[in-house]
Amino acid sequence: MANGVKSATFLIESRLRAAARGDMRAYYDLGMIYSTGSGGGAVDLVEAHKWFNLAAIAGSEDAQHCRAEIAEDMTAREIAIAQRAARDWLAMTERRAA
Repeated sequence: MANGVKSATFLIESRLRAAARGDMRAYYDLGMIYSTGSGGGAVDLVEAHKWFNLAAIAGSEDAQHCRAEIAEDMTAREIAIAQRAARDWLAMTERRAA
């Protein structure tokens, strides 16, 4: 595995672990990673919207702005998929916490 891919994978995995604990900053960081392709990862606006949405729900105003900005480049279907993914994430983490 190339160093760029390895570091992107590590970054995403570490942020996912924090997100699973409900860390709003991790939600936001994942949104940034997927919206920009930072760390060598791929740009994925659906995934970015999902994470910004979760951060916004948790109270991040920055995430609200980022979510609105990337939504301009997405179709209604992509936004619906991202919203469903956010709901699924919340349901999964709530079940795990119970």
